[in-house]
Amino acid sequence: MGERVWAGRFLEVHAVPHGAGGRWEYVKRAGGISAAVILARTDAGEVVLVEQYRPPLGRPCLELPAGLVGDGGAPEEPLESARRELWEETGFVARHWEWVGEFASSPGMLGETFHLFRATGLDRQGPGGGHAGEGITTHLVPAGDVPRFVAEARSRGAMIDVRLLPLLGLWP
Repeated sequence: MGERVWAGRFLEVHAVPHGAGGRWEYVKRAGGISAAVILARTDAGEVVLVEQYRPPLGRPCLELPAGLVGDGGAPEEPLESARRELWEETGFVARHWEWVGEFASSPGMLGETFHLFRATGLDRQGPGGGHAGEGITTHLVPAGDVPRFVAEARSRGAMIDVRLLPLLGLWP
């Protein structure tokens, strides 16, 4: 789709004609892979969040656990990726999984989509933290405390992933 302007190992920049003689530029994942994002909640009502340094932002980012579908090189279904990423990043295994849907990350700039899953019935079976060098910190936050926790993370310079918006209680 569109002219590939540049390609790296993980990303591609594309351009397509747009409007009256214009051009729309956007980024895609190489190979068209998507992501799996997990909204995980413990039996104690805690939301599982992760934090890690993100080079494009130049600072840490507070996020839901997530990862690329099939980033290990072998074909993988989104649910398999979600299970693997939850365990790698947080050390949790979930007994119950629910696919919420596929969503666009930033449709004006990115061709990336993600599959959102709800995970419950959690059992901590490992330390989490991701692969060596990822520096992922896991946070267990009572659901009602997420807005306060996000504000505290922001006050110490962390960026907040847009996927946390539904947890902030913005609607009366």
